Amino acid sequence: MRHKYFLFFISLFCGFLSFSQNDSLVASEKLVIGITETPPFVMKTPGGYSGLSVKSWKLVNDELRSDYEFREYDGLKELLNAVETGEVDLSINPITVTDSRMKRMDFSQPYFISHTSIAKKKESAVLKHLANLFSWDFFSIVLLLLLVIFIFGFLVWIFERKRNQEEFGTGLKGIMQGFWWSAVTMTTVGYGDKSPRTTGGRVIGLIWMFMAVIIISSFTAGIASSLTVKSINEEINGIQDLGRFDVMTVSSSSSDELLQLYNIDKNLVSNGAEGIEAVLKDEAALFVYDEPILKYEIERQKLQDKIEVLEQSLKKDYYSYAFPKNSNLLKKINPILVHTLKTMEWSTLTKEYY
Repeated sequence: MRHKYFLFFISLFCGFLSFSQNDSLVASEKLVIGITETPPFVMKTPGGYSGLSVKSWKLVNDELRSDYEFREYDGLKELLNAVETGEVDLSINPITVTDSRMKRMDFSQPYFISHTSIAKKKESAVLKHLANLFSWDFFSIVLLLLLVIFIFGFLVWIFERKRNQEEFGTGLKGIMQGFWWSAVTMTTVGYGDKSPRTTGGRVIGLIWMFMAVIIISSFTAGIASSLTVKSINEEINGIQDLGRFDVMTVSSSSSDELLQLYNIDKNLVSNGAEGIEAVLKDEAALFVYDEPILKYEIERQKLQDKIEVLEQSLKKDYYSYAFPKNSNLLKKINPILVHTLKTMEWSTLTKEYY
């Protein structure tokens, strides 16, 4: 009987040792965490690294109790390659979960919900309307209208130049008087200072009166259209509308993948700060990137009066920790991360940063 109790306690002790070893597996190994500067989520300070993602990891590690070190990479592309190849154990950067990335690596429970948005340079409403007013479309319509007025004025002058010289005269002066009569008739001002007296002149005048009613309506609509068409063309209601603009985004980002999916031509930069600077210098009309990063950079550089983030977003994004494929670490961290997201500390942090 004692022999049986002895074996039982030996088995129980071995099981406890095995459990303890497995439980401390993560804690006993120093984790390598890949990061790249992405304010306000990952920021480099004199005292180390800070930001919303870094603080989320510290909350997770309060329970995980693991030794770790940060390994910084120059850009998002290099960081994603490091995760995919297993060069790092995980990345806590705000990496958006996409279909293509899920084939290359594993992701944790999302810890932040964002949007892909558009930043553009602010324009003065007055200057914008003045630019539309002096556009080629506007001038082409006005020139065409003047041409029609001139034609009917010239036709009346042909009939009136000999029998009604006191009102229409001869030569260039008479032609200009015919133009004046045509413009007055079309606008229905009716000064009465000039009127055709010949039969041919009155027939032309009658035709012009009726045509002018139709023409002035059409040309007025055309002028109004020329003043607003540019504004309409600049409206962005969907991603397909981006094809009309010079677009910029961050290389290897989810925004880059989105633009590639819709065959939108774009230029690439390394980070959000470079993209904001490009818009400010008119090197790009639109900068497509993650909304919280855009807003943070605009506020950090005090550019609220110069650059705006459009209300129209292109898609919803989910930020998660990234792991190499089939990482055992994911199963360990995921439950802790889910628990962390429900705490008051995390709620306070998100309000502070966003």
